[in-house]
Amino acid sequence: MSEAHAVIANRSRLFWLGVLALFTAASSAAIRAAIAGDLKAEWIDPVAPVHAGELIGTALGSAFLGFALTVFIVSAMLDKIGMQRVLFGCGLCFIIGTGLIVGAGSLAEGMRIYHVVLAGMTLSGIGWGLAEAAINPLTARLYPEDTTHRLNVLHAWYPGGMIVGGLAGFLLSSVLPWQGILALVFVPAVLVVALALTTRFPTPASTNSDTSFGEMMAEIVRRPSFLIWFAAMFLTAASELAPGQWIDVALSNRVGMRGILLLVYVSALMFVFRHFVGKIANRISNPGLLWVSSLLAAIGLFLLSQAQSPASAILASTVWGLGVCAMWPTMLASVAERYPRGGAWALGLIGSAGALSSYFVLPQLGRMFDEYKVQFAGGPEAFKALAGEALREVEDAAASASFQRLALVPIVLLFIFGAVWLMDRRKVAKPA
Repeated sequence: MSEAHAVIANRSRLFWLGVLALFTAASSAAIRAAIAGDLKAEWIDPVAPVHAGELIGTALGSAFLGFALTVFIVSAMLDKIGMQRVLFGCGLCFIIGTGLIVGAGSLAEGMRIYHVVLAGMTLSGIGWGLAEAAINPLTARLYPEDTTHRLNVLHAWYPGGMIVGGLAGFLLSSVLPWQGILALVFVPAVLVVALALTTRFPTPASTNSDTSFGEMMAEIVRRPSFLIWFAAMFLTAASELAPGQWIDVALSNRVGMRGILLLVYVSALMFVFRHFVGKIANRISNPGLLWVSSLLAAIGLFLLSQAQSPASAILASTVWGLGVCAMWPTMLASVAERYPRGGAWALGLIGSAGALSSYFVLPQLGRMFDEYKVQFAGGPEAFKALAGEALREVEDAAASASFQRLALVPIVLLFIFGAVWLMDRRKVAKPA
């Protein structure tokens, strides 16, 4: 009883440790997106100008690979590893990962700098995966009487961290080098490590983990329709997360404003809109909400591909942002409702699908950007000879074409969610 009372008395501290871990992951992602253009210009363009877009896309995407693999593995072994160790590892990964990116120029030279950056990005993604693997079950265990509300409050801090990190990347760009801006991640990461080491955690729940894991696997294997939701999550994340990481690199010059400000704006929409998603879903159902979200996302991405001014970019971002705001949580809620015996493993698989999507899509975005810029320039040698306004015009046209191609992804989702929505309505309409 004394331990139980100690944990209850300590749960506010534990909850805010979870908030801080998620905030660290989000602010790190936003700052990485904000400084990606400068990193590319300083370290990648000089050694690989023709393939620089693909290389920076791969580097940004490697964080999502780290997230996907980590949350997939650790969520199944959380009680064996221990939440305290997982959150300590979360902070440590952000410290080491950020340090590798910041110090890559001192640790290596030429293309080897890129490989150090790649390792740092991957470690940062592992830190994000460790955070997600621990904070959701920790919050549910701390607040069994108020889990839904507390999880919503917790996850509101992801867009909150994106806002803070994005604004830091924008406002400090004229004061600090990009390495100094990225180094700000050290502050919350060190606090996560310190709190994880000095906070008392609840003991693992006493469950038969082998049986529960077998039941979760049986639910997924027995119902192959889960694969449809897995594929849909891959596409919804491609519509949401990948453009968010690419937006500053691709759009800043063309629309006349920093693309990271558009990401901050969309994150603010997400922060507010997620408080009302449940009411909308209750009216039109989860598949209906996802269908509307996909429609808005497709229109928004197409409008982003055509935007040429701050006003048109903000309008396009509003449409795209309202579309993608509800996708991630609604996908998780849909899987939880349809595959209840899949438990944490089903949700972990869906989360991994979303992260893997960005890992694969970001390099493809970069590759498309590289192909278009070389094509519009008239060949590799012609592109290498470009400079100044001519180079900017070619890269702007390439950015427009890459976003236009990406708009096709949510169009595919219209058919998937439309079919699920119609099937659900027919089931409800059938007489008992």
